[in-house]
Amino acid sequence: MERIWDKFLTPRDRAVFAAAGYGELAGYGKRPALLVIDVCYGFTGDRPEPILDSIKRWSSSCGAESWDAIAVIKPLSELFRSKRMPVIYTKGFGRSDNWDAGGWAWKNSRTAEAVSLPKSNSGFNEIVGELAPRPQDLVVEKQKPSGFFGSNLLSYLLLLNCDSLIVAGTTTSGCVRATVLDAFNYNLKVTVVEDGCFDRSEASHAVSLCDMHAKYADVLPSSEITRHLTSLPDNLFPNLPATAK
Repeated sequence: MERIWDKFLTPRDRAVFAAAGYGELAGYGKRPALLVIDVCYGFTGDRPEPILDSIKRWSSSCGAESWDAIAVIKPLSELFRSKRMPVIYTKGFGRSDNWDAGGWAWKNSRTAEAVSLPKSNSGFNEIVGELAPRPQDLVVEKQKPSGFFGSNLLSYLLLLNCDSLIVAGTTTSGCVRATVLDAFNYNLKVTVVEDGCFDRSEASHAVSLCDMHAKYADVLPSSEITRHLTSLPDNLFPNLPATAK
């Protein structure tokens, strides 16, 4: 199967991966949660448009590709809900004066725009309406790349007795990769939705997927993941929030 990262690999890279044994499939866990990373207007813009147009108003936008991924994530989230499996979102938060931006302000000259919104009714850290959380879903707020850092995410996964994650969202090279690496550190099995992730850099997107697939997760298309999820029973999570019943 041709992979999105193939065109970025040199013959040496391919030989090294093959000789070193990287890229084996780890397989799915038995009790997965869907984790949707930071699909907020600050990273998508408020409408599908080319990235260089979108970032004029939304400094961190990933452009039209983000809306292609949203179209993939939406049916996945609906499938999880229909089978009474957890859907968990992460989103950023910050002070109105941007004091707590911390390291984010060191590497980007437009960081303050996250609290100085463009002319829009949508907030930077507001989850896009197409994926709006339902009452039974969980929302985790964070200030750093990993969804696990300084958040309740791990405690929620333990409460639900999850052993694995299906991960989608943005950015592939940033918050998605950081979250996947921490999930790996906690010995959770992780499957990354290849067509459900997006980034503002095409190269970073592809190579980050390659790196995660080589060492930390299985990176698979949504069609394959959907086939697996459909085969799971509907009663894996009797302790979901009561509104899920």
